[in-house]
Amino acid sequence: MTVAFFSGSRRRAAVALGAVSAGLLVLSACDKPTPLATLTVGTKSVHTEAACYNDGDAIKESQIQECLNKKAETSITVSSDDKIRFGVDPKIADNGWTIFLGGQQAEPEPYKKTYRTIPASAFFSQSQTGETPDNTQVTIVENTGKKLTGIWHFQLKKDTDS
Repeated sequence: MTVAFFSGSRRRAAVALGAVSAGLLVLSACDKPTPLATLTVGTKSVHTEAACYNDGDAIKESQIQECLNKKAETSITVSSDDKIRFGVDPKIADNGWTIFLGGQQAEPEPYKKTYRTIPASAFFSQSQTGETPDNTQVTIVENTGKKLTGIWHFQLKKDTDS
């Protein structure tokens, strides 16, 4: 003989409570998306979330170099006469952002606007051996001048047909 531990209405309430709890558990496992950075060349655009981001707080000093050395997962092809348009989320611009090339800071001061244009030729200068690289990693770093708060990577691939 089967014995009911709960009446019908209590059973439904327990099932509903369990479903709500499971839903909250699933939602708590989701990460909040980071602000986006976008590169546009001509009519092509690519965007990426941060490789390292601490919800607007400073990235730990011990993690900065590792984050700067990460390889870009997003790439775009450019020719040397293209203009590259950089766009960042207003949250990034509020703090300021700089461009890094190959993990090294390329600008002295943080830029405070959401959009800027730089000629592609600036990213493909000749090396000491006299050769021009076929690709280069460009990193957008959100910083206040004192602390790094976000890092976004892009790979620029030189168009060999141009």
